[in-house]
Amino acid sequence: MNTSAQEILKIHFGYETFRKGQEELISHILKKEDCLGIMPTGAGKSICYQVPAMLLDGITLVISPLISLMKDQVDSLNEIGIPATYLNSSLSERDYIQTIENIFHRIYKIVYVSPEKLLSDSFIQLITNFPISMVAVDEAHCVSRWGHDFRPSFCEIASVIAKLIPRPIVTAFTATATERVKEDIIQVLQLEHPFTLTTGFNRSNLYFSVQSPENKKEYLLSFLKQHPHTSGIIYCSTRKIVEELFTFLEGHSFSVCKYHAGMSEQQREEAQNAFVYDRQEIMIATNAFGMGIDKSNVHYVVHYNMPKDLESYYQEAGRAGRDGDKAECVLLFHRSDIVMNKFLIEQSCSKENAKKEYQKLNEIIDYCNTNKCLRKYILEYFGENPDFENCHFCSNCNSEVQVTDITIDCQKILSCIKRMRERFGAGMVTDVLKGANTSKIKELQFQTLSTYGIMKEYSKDTIRDLISFLIAEGYIKSNESKYPTLSLTPLANTVLFEHKEVFIKKKIEKIVKPEKKSEKAQDSMDYDTELFEILRNLRREISNEAHIPPFIVFTDVTLKQMASFYPTTEESMLHISGVGDVKFEKYGTVFLQAIKDYIETKGKDRM
Repeated sequence: MNTSAQEILKIHFGYETFRKGQEELISHILKKEDCLGIMPTGAGKSICYQVPAMLLDGITLVISPLISLMKDQVDSLNEIGIPATYLNSSLSERDYIQTIENIFHRIYKIVYVSPEKLLSDSFIQLITNFPISMVAVDEAHCVSRWGHDFRPSFCEIASVIAKLIPRPIVTAFTATATERVKEDIIQVLQLEHPFTLTTGFNRSNLYFSVQSPENKKEYLLSFLKQHPHTSGIIYCSTRKIVEELFTFLEGHSFSVCKYHAGMSEQQREEAQNAFVYDRQEIMIATNAFGMGIDKSNVHYVVHYNMPKDLESYYQEAGRAGRDGDKAECVLLFHRSDIVMNKFLIEQSCSKENAKKEYQKLNEIIDYCNTNKCLRKYILEYFGENPDFENCHFCSNCNSEVQVTDITIDCQKILSCIKRMRERFGAGMVTDVLKGANTSKIKELQFQTLSTYGIMKEYSKDTIRDLISFLIAEGYIKSNESKYPTLSLTPLANTVLFEHKEVFIKKKIEKIVKPEKKSEKAQDSMDYDTELFEILRNLRREISNEAHIPPFIVFTDVTLKQMASFYPTTEESMLHISGVGDVKFEKYGTVFLQAIKDYIETKGKDRM
């Protein structure tokens, strides 16, 4: 490994060692190879192109989909002494001209640009006049129509790169990509024999939970009361729900802000800044918020409604715990969420894309209904084969459960589907089992079936829940369409004809934080909370004065390490993760003094 890369990591970023996958990707980039890095949120993808950018001769272009991401990244880079800028529609004409002039004078090593700006004739003409050593495509899953956030402009990136002589190194990075999306990235960006690295999708510091409370608002109130004075995001499926929940929580005196596409650009920017700068603790938003938001100290993400697919869910949930500290990801599931998502698919998708979206919707419905380990379910969805059955760090693994034998109920449901010739959906099957007296049932003569009314003592919701469970466990297949029909899988025959027993685990809902913590979570919790608050207030003062988000000064994890080891010298401060030479020169003295003052006041022994 190039020792200069190690030096850059320490001097500018303040880290002693690279994280998993970073060193390999940087090595291949410095060998001038195209690369594709698939790394979970918080794994440090940006360092993989920022470090080599400092070692390559020319300029590195970073293509990024969101203005907010560019600004945060550029602010962070300039704070640690790496010259960077961005070009997008937010710049005034004067600032744009000045930035172009600075690029010509080789002032910057890294230039962030939106894909739309990249495609403009004026920008293409501009970049052909100075050496581009590398093009890095962030959020590369946006190139794929099979991805959850397809952007047509990303498909034109390769045509612009083809005009650059000599051809630069091309790198692509994303947090979530199925095999199909991975193939699309390589093909659409025309990567040449790329070195491809997938470090794994597991976020060991995230606690995953699926809950189905009778009253979501009451559940949320209880959850938030157990997470006081911490940053969190609550995702809702529609603008209306965002507005209702904002009014509800504000009425209960929570520190909240809101974000959705129905707000003006200025209102959205003000809300985003209030959250990023820690002026408001809770962000209530649609999925219009979050992509590219580099806020590191989000301690929980609650999905008030089920998202449209697992890829969207994992990316949105992954905005929690970016600093490696323990965080919670809670999905509140209700059957009405399925209806809402089907409506959204009908409104936004063409017929050719609808089947794919229904397939993805069924996959996340199965996630909400499964009794298996949630972490294992997610990892298997992304093509991994985890070597555990239970992670002991999700609601399915940790909840108290009541195990119930539902073999006979399953036989009734499976038999009914079979007798209905596997041509109808869950609604009709439920009506037959319930013994409904509808004109459709009479027309089809289903009242003559032996399974008609065989589960009349059950509510419709209970029957549908059992059907959803059997789908999630692989006994029933639901096809991908607006009105999915149910059919039996080979596994169903083991229940009908081979005496296989089926058990369901009913979770006893517990809102309390799980006692069992991940290794990372345990490591991060042993610190002086009083000193931490002093350092956090000091950080807030510095960030307000410098007009940068607090986490750009130091992350929460860095402050917790200071509050754990009590550094009082430059040497000891530089051993704190996230404190490099550049950061120490800017902020080290004032933080050292704060720690010394605290020690003197409290009489703490220095580490």
